[in-house]
Order: sequence, then C-alpha cells, then structure tokens
Amino acid sequence: MGILLTGGTVVTAVDTYQADVRLEGEQVAAIGHCITKAGDEVVDVSGCYLFPGGIDPHTHFDLPIGTMRTADDFASGSKAALIGGTTTIIDYATQFRGESLQEGLNNWRKLAQDKCYVDYAFHMAITEWNDAVAREMESLVTEQGVTSFKLYMAYKNVLQVDDGVLLSAFRQAARCGAILCLHCENGDVIDTLVRQAVQQGQTTPRYHSLTRPALVEEEATRRAVLLAKMANARLYVVHLTCTGALAAVREAQNAGQPVYAETCPQYLLLDETYYNKAGFEGAKYVISPPLRSRDNQPELWQGLINGTLQSVATDHCSFNFIGQKDLGLHDFSKIPSGMPGVETRLSLLYTYGVADGRINLNQFVALTATNPAKIFGLYPRKGTIAVGSDADITVWDPRYEGVISAKTQAQLVDYSPFEGFEQKGQAKYVYLRGRLVVAEGQLTSSQAGGQYLCRKPYSTGEN
Repeated sequence: MGILLTGGTVVTAVDTYQADVRLEGEQVAAIGHCITKAGDEVVDVSGCYLFPGGIDPHTHFDLPIGTMRTADDFASGSKAALIGGTTTIIDYATQFRGESLQEGLNNWRKLAQDKCYVDYAFHMAITEWNDAVAREMESLVTEQGVTSFKLYMAYKNVLQVDDGVLLSAFRQAARCGAILCLHCENGDVIDTLVRQAVQQGQTTPRYHSLTRPALVEEEATRRAVLLAKMANARLYVVHLTCTGALAAVREAQNAGQPVYAETCPQYLLLDETYYNKAGFEGAKYVISPPLRSRDNQPELWQGLINGTLQSVATDHCSFNFIGQKDLGLHDFSKIPSGMPGVETRLSLLYTYGVADGRINLNQFVALTATNPAKIFGLYPRKGTIAVGSDADITVWDPRYEGVISAKTQAQLVDYSPFEGFEQKGQAKYVYLRGRLVVAEGQLTSSQAGGQYLCRKPYSTGEN
C-alpha cells in the first residue's frame, strides 16, 4: 500500500508540471496520471505545489559556546525545520582543540541520535591541524560519509586557523574528494578593531557591525579563493553577505574555479539599521558576519538569480535574548553571536523571492534543496522529486497568508528576528521518506525519525 498525492503541481529545479506522485515505502514509486493502486491512501493536494523536502546546509543545533549551549538542540531545532518544510539538515560538528576529528564527530552524533526529527549529516569543523588530522580527514570521507570540512578565518585564539593550515587542508580535501567550507572574515583585523572599540567605551550592539566591516569579509573571501586555486580544490563560502565578497566568488567562477557560496534570509531581508534599535534590542541581530547596509541586498538577490550564489541556508544558531544575549549588556563582544531561522527559511524565500517576483519556482527549489544536495553529495537521493529518490515531499499551500511571530514558532528561542514579517505560503503537509510528519502546521508524531546520512565524495558523487 502506498500514498498517492493527487491534484498538485510538481516543482523541481528544472520542471514545473501537473502530475500525481505515488509514494511507496521510503521512496517515490511513480509520477504521472492514473498511477494509483488498490489500497493506496489518496491525498488531495489540489492547488498546492509539491516541492522536494528542503535541505538546510548550515545549522548549529546544541552548540556549546563557553558555559552555555544554543537554545535549540537537535530535537527542537529539527521539529522547527520540519514544520517549516525542511526535511534534511547538515549541521556543523566541531573538533575542539585537543580532540581528534573522530571524537568531534562522535560527540555530535550522540547529540543527534534518537533526537533528530529530520534526516541529518555533518560538516566537520577543524580547529586544530596536524598530520593525524589530515589522515583522519580521509577516513571520515571514506568510512563515515563526511565529505565537507569547515575552517574559520575568524574568531582569533578560539577557532581561527592560519593560511598555512588552510592551504594544507585544501590540498588534503582535494586528494580525498571533499570540499572545504570557509567562514571568510579576517579575524586578526577584527580582533584589533574590537579591542580598540572596547577600550574607547564603544560597547553597544551597533559596534559589533562597525568592528566587522564588509572589507574584512571581502579580503578573506579573496584570500580563500586564491588558496583554493593554489591547491586546485573546491571551496564553499558560507553565509556570504556583501557585494565585495560576491564579486570575488563571481570572478573565480568565471575563471573556471569550483567555488560555491551561500547566503541567508537575514542578509537578504534585514540590514544594519537593526543594530540601532532602542535599548539592547540590537543584540538580537548580533551575528557573524553582521548585517550589512541595504545597498548589498539587490546584488545578493541578483546572485541568486544568476547562479553566483548556489544556496540559501540559515546559519541557525539560536540564543535567547533573555539569559544569553544579555550577557553582553555592557560589552558587545560578549554577546553570543547567532540567530534562529530554520523554521522560516522556506516561507521567507517564497514570500519575498517567489511571491514578490524576484525568483521563480524552479530557482526556489534549486536554492533550497537541489543545489545543496548536489554540492554536498546527497543528490539524487535527496533534493529532487524523481522515481527512486527518497519520498521527502513538502506540500506547499501558496494560498496561506500569515505573520511571523515568536509566539507561534516551534523554535525554542524567545524571539524571532523576523517578527511581524508577512508570510505567504506554508508547508501544509510534509513527508519524510514516505511518512507523514507534518499536517496543517503540526507534527504528527512524537517520535524522532531522522536518519544519519552518509554522503558521496566528489570522486563518485554528482556536482
């Protein structure tokens, strides 16, 4: 017995057409007309779009920062993801100093096991490099299905690595069919600017933005591109925010380099004026890189349209305004950096991208599902609606109209950075590997059914 979704419009990265979709077991069994079989459950989805389940390639669930952890763990964060139409996340596991890569991965797999409601994979963040770590990178690719690794060019004395490490990591990634994800900001310059601001008594949230100007992102992005070129390696630039960094990526792509980049809804829709909110409200928007001037947003949207930017992720890293963000009440440099977003990614991009006429439906699917699946070794199992693919289907009702509010969100954080934003469209039903997990905005099961995903290296994967 299967499930027949009838009356809807199938949307992939390349096609839009009316057809029924039949799910059997965990996969898409058939697409077409007159495909029902005896005993099938028939679900009328007339007037709705059938999107492949969203893939968010950048989340931080249950992340420890000093003595605290993010407000959302794998349970609450993945529930929010499902309700928003996302069925797969790629979270950032971290090797903290003194740990092996395997130890770091084991720690994150324990955090997610039996708690995650979506299917999940991990990027591996590297903070300490040596010959043993280099060897481990290859074993994680071949034995654990971890085919992407993150390094930080920022957060001096905590996460930041130097250019020699970056070059070595790029070379090793190229050898073992992996891709490096880089946080591109010049951490040395930021450290100097932050110390100067604090010494001068400039401690309000707006100075977070002023001490991390767009030029430090552009410089680091250009440096990352050149290091990747030296190593003949693939580069994925995370959370790109500004025109200078975008130009660096575009120039590399035009020269034939395998360089990819993501942006996030906050950089498309919010701007640096949010740091000027009354009192301490600007702390809600302390993220790294920070929000930029509104002048950058048209170029970012154009980057989504022309393919310079391949994906829209969230960098979901939620800290409560009360009890966590307010640790920096008298010093912006002590405000934990990050904001929530995994629940609202699809609705924001649909509302302000598709409904506002900036991008079309196929681009929407490419940016939220297909491209991340291809870049990170999950395609065609994930990221599309095709016979044999996992039956991850988001049934999207474009007729829904509402307003985003922290009062109604599933994310376990005490604010929404998009409070009061209009929402058009909603995930009416969500299927994860053929199982109904969301109906009318509510979870249908209290059991976490997410599975760990081994990903394909570039030597055998599609990209």
